Amino acid sequence: MKIGVLLSGSGVYDGSEIQETVFTVLAIADHGAEVLFMAPNIDQMHVINHFTGEQMNENRNVLTESARIARGDIEDLVNINVNDFDALVIPGGFGTAKNHTTWAVNGPEAEINEEVKSLILNCLRSGKPIAALCMGPTTVAKALEGSEFQAKLSVGTTSEKSPYDIKAIAEGINATGAEHILCSVKEVSVDQNLRIVCAPCYMMEASVLNVNDNVKQAIDQLFLFLK
Repeated sequence: MKIGVLLSGSGVYDGSEIQETVFTVLAIADHGAEVLFMAPNIDQMHVINHFTGEQMNENRNVLTESARIARGDIEDLVNINVNDFDALVIPGGFGTAKNHTTWAVNGPEAEINEEVKSLILNCLRSGKPIAALCMGPTTVAKALEGSEFQAKLSVGTTSEKSPYDIKAIAEGINATGAEHILCSVKEVSVDQNLRIVCAPCYMMEASVLNVNDNVKQAIDQLFLFLK
C-alpha cells in the first residue's frame, strides 16, 4: 500500500511543518505502508528566516525545498496520477496556505494551485481517503469549493488555547461551502461520507507529544478507511 504525502516546502512559516510531516511518515510506516512524497514545482510565495521570523530577499522552489524533508525521494506533482497511491495526506505548515493556495493572504477568497486542486478532487472522485493536518483543511476546502462535494473539515476549536484565530479560519472554511467542525488537539474530525479526516495539530497550543498523538490518530483513521 502506498500513501501520497503532499508537501509545500520545508519549514512551518513558508512550507510544510517538519515535525507533522515526520510524524506522518512514522505513522504510515507503523501500518506497513510506503510513502510517495510529491510537491508542485513552483516558486514559494516568499522565504522566511525561521530564526528571526523575517522575510528573506531570495527565491526558493517548493519542490526543491520539499525534497529536503523527503531526503530527495520526491515526485513533481505534475507527474502524479491518482492511481499512483491509495490515500493522500496533506501536512500542515503555512506553506499549504501560501504555496498550495493563497489563503494566508486572501483567506477564503484565495486562489488554489490547479495541480493541487485536481489532485484533491481526483482523490475524492476515485473514492480515495484524505487526511488533512493543521492548515491542510483550508486547502481541501478551496479544492472542493464549487464542486459536487461538501466536506466536514476542522482546523481546531475555539474552546481551547490556540496561537491562531481559529474562529476566523473556521468561518472562512464555511464560506467556501464546507462545514467546519470544532475539534481539539486530542481529537480528529471525520467525514465518513467523503472519507476525510482532519487533525488540528499545531493549530492548537500543543506539545510535540500532543501533536504526535494527533497525527497518529489521523493516520490510524485513514487506514480504517482503507480496510
